[in-house]
Amino acid sequence: MIRQQRPKVHSHERPLVVKVGGSLYNRVPDLVPFLRSSVRPLFVVPGGGPFADAVRDAGLDDETAHWEAIAAMDEYGSYIASQGIPATDRLAVPDQTVVLLPARVLRERDPLPHSWDVTSDTIAAWAASSLCLDLLLLKSVDGIASGGVLREHVDTPLATDVTDLLFIPYVLKNRVDTFILNGSRPELLRRYLSGDPVPGTRISTTF
Repeated sequence: MIRQQRPKVHSHERPLVVKVGGSLYNRVPDLVPFLRSSVRPLFVVPGGGPFADAVRDAGLDDETAHWEAIAAMDEYGSYIASQGIPATDRLAVPDQTVVLLPARVLRERDPLPHSWDVTSDTIAAWAASSLCLDLLLLKSVDGIASGGVLREHVDTPLATDVTDLLFIPYVLKNRVDTFILNGSRPELLRRYLSGDPVPGTRISTTF
């Protein structure tokens, strides 16, 4: 598939994919005001949150667990949408901030392996790649650390428990410019969306 050219607009005006991690479930009410007030249209991809935790604990086979975990993303997405952001089940570059309920489009396209090596992280990366947009990954950590030191930039695959196993190879291969930010500090999200420098880890190729 030939990827579209990225639109030539200022980087802080162009739409952005934002993945809201499941570990931030209790911080959603604090994050939503900044998501809603963003000048950039945001395409919000939900994690699985407590809904996916229930799937993990159920001891299901990989095939069943894959689709149940995606259904869990729909549940989490509906929760985020209930805070005042419109929901969509379409994969399209947004002209306003929306929350994706991904089950329908993932059933139709089925783009990724069915295993716990793939979580909502890589699903968000797939969405960003499909839309030719950058990705902001909101986690409950400051980014990827190595030897106790925050890595400001990652340009080669490395072992980490911050993302799923497939995520870093996927974003590097597909050239999805990604930034990991601590979403448990909502003020950092406001600063990032305003174009201000913030601590975190950028994942991108160097060419």
